[in-house]
Amino acid sequence: MLTTALKRITALPAILGCVGILSACGSVPPAPIAAATPQYRYLIGPLDTLNIIVWRNPELSITVPVRPDGRISTPLVEDLMALGRSPSELARDIEKALGKFIRDPVVTVLVTGFQGPYSEQIRIIGEATRPQAIAYRQNMTLLDVMIQVGGLTDFADGNSALLVRGAEQGKQYRVRLHDLIKRGDISANVDVKPGDVIIIPQSWF
Repeated sequence: MLTTALKRITALPAILGCVGILSACGSVPPAPIAAATPQYRYLIGPLDTLNIIVWRNPELSITVPVRPDGRISTPLVEDLMALGRSPSELARDIEKALGKFIRDPVVTVLVTGFQGPYSEQIRIIGEATRPQAIAYRQNMTLLDVMIQVGGLTDFADGNSALLVRGAEQGKQYRVRLHDLIKRGDISANVDVKPGDVIIIPQSWF
């Protein structure tokens, strides 16, 4: 995973340099307005915070962080994989593990701090005010993402930005961030999907 991340960071300048060229020649289609994921279920990621409640067993109930390796440890249950599981799936896993020690355990898992798996985060790189990775939310749009990262820098070429869709094997779409943010053109707003990467190049002028 570390090697992959380093390769992505190393490739970033080249990617940013190509964005304006691709957009200018018109070879990249505009992003579809509607791309919501109606059946989306939140999956647990590293550094999420989980509130685990074991009914009628308060001594086993606990709030724990998900470790960077994606696992959690609770009373009587050590090193249980939480990464990529939904809260209900993880609750069933904990019930199965606790069933060796107590009779008919009933477990509820509540997520109270959201990060999500890396594969489902939205990543914003380039000329955003605060480039970062953010957790996907149901019905999230490009405007929601840009508000969270603080908009564009003064050097951004927002209308040459690219949206790279991980759910479509890296297919690229054009997005009009300058029109959306600076001109208030709501027609430039589009849905985002888990795993999207938004690349904002620097203006040449």
